[in-house]
Amino acid sequence: MKLSFKTYNQYNCIVIVVILLLAFRLFLNGIVPLMDKTEARYAEIARLMVETNNWIVLQIDYGIPFWAKPPLSTWLSAISFKLFGINEFSARLPYFLLSVLIALMTGKYAKRQNLSFWLPALVLFTIPQFFLHAGVVSTDTALTFSITLIMLSFWETMSGNRYWYWKYLFFIGIALGLLAKGPLVLILTIPPLFLWTWINKYFKRAWVLFPWTTGVFIVILLALPWYYLTEKQSPGFIDYFIIGEHFKRFFDSNWSGDKYGFPKSQPIGMIWIFLLLFALPWIQFAIVKIIKNKKFVLKNKWTSFLILWLLWTPLFFTTSKSLIHPYIMPVMVPLALLIIFWWKEFKNKKSALIIALSLPLIALGGYGYLYITNQVAFYANSDKQFVQNTQDLATPLFHYRKKSYSGQFYSKGKIEAIQLDEIQEQLHNKIPFTLIIKHKDTSRIPHTLLKNLTPISTNNKKKCYGFLAKDNNSLIKMNNESN
Repeated sequence: MKLSFKTYNQYNCIVIVVILLLAFRLFLNGIVPLMDKTEARYAEIARLMVETNNWIVLQIDYGIPFWAKPPLSTWLSAISFKLFGINEFSARLPYFLLSVLIALMTGKYAKRQNLSFWLPALVLFTIPQFFLHAGVVSTDTALTFSITLIMLSFWETMSGNRYWYWKYLFFIGIALGLLAKGPLVLILTIPPLFLWTWINKYFKRAWVLFPWTTGVFIVILLALPWYYLTEKQSPGFIDYFIIGEHFKRFFDSNWSGDKYGFPKSQPIGMIWIFLLLFALPWIQFAIVKIIKNKKFVLKNKWTSFLILWLLWTPLFFTTSKSLIHPYIMPVMVPLALLIIFWWKEFKNKKSALIIALSLPLIALGGYGYLYITNQVAFYANSDKQFVQNTQDLATPLFHYRKKSYSGQFYSKGKIEAIQLDEIQEQLHNKIPFTLIIKHKDTSRIPHTLLKNLTPISTNNKKKCYGFLAKDNNSLIKMNNESN
């Protein structure tokens, strides 16, 4: 089809905007320190994997297994560390690439409507939740990729796509999902697929089109070995992960058996608030179109497929109090595809794009200001600056009460937790050390003890002190330089 000059320019504008969004995301991936608790934790688990060369049992600290999640995300960050070195950019790179791959997977659905191949990418990367997780070390991006592969492979196969590989990619997606976040991938995909198949009376078609025996074998071959080896090398993993993480956590936000997490108690139905906030403005546009076209969308196979995919995850988590906003990540793709489906009908495209682009622009302005004024480290929830500022002292580095994951990552596992009596012992024996303390914890330390320590640097959450015993002049100089 020959494009008009106006349409050609629109296509070019979309490509340019997408490139700028990707460049901005990469810029943030490189300058923003790894954040506590979740992001730095997963980065540290990957760093430990590389250092110990243990690619089977995930570790949250040396010799301490991490049973809460499967290994796919950790493997990706660890491989990136091997290729590009251990730093925050390498840790986040796999999630950026997965996000780009997801966007590429959706491009063909725009082309089928004679729209720009890059339009779905534009929509996706202007959804706050999706844009954020293109640069966050977590399991949610890998889960989203797996679910996207499952759902789109199912649709292509059931729609009679002539390419044979789609019916096998469906099972590969399941296997990847089991390695990304476990059986949850089945909980979030099988119900909407079952319901859509039942509504359209396609059970026989699904039975004939998919190689179920071969497919189950593919899933077992790809996913089962890691589960078996992990349970063998770290007994108790299966019980904790399957029963604890998938059932006890869902029904009890304050689950006492949680070894690694922190309470995430939310009001019932909070998942919908997360969806409205972290997927704006596109979710609001989609809701309006669904309501206006409710009879059509239920009869149309493509829109009903996308709506079931979009609604099932928040419906499932409606009654759960133990949740966080990344749980809505898997439904960003059907949301974007619904927007693409109705794109030609939108009368206020420019308004929608202005609103959508304003969000990353605000983020760009905020981060740009902090970067130029050298305040990124001050506001970041990370111990990176403290570790860097104390490297030249060559003294033991401690974190009061409980060490942070970012401290572990940036110190390459050298930081240790220290208690009040141990601090007193260090001072009494005049042993040099550096200490990170949360502002709210300084009241726990006697003033007579604290005055023996020299401030080195501070941020909005913590302060770093040093004790050199004989001569604190270098510390005082370092403090003046950091301020």
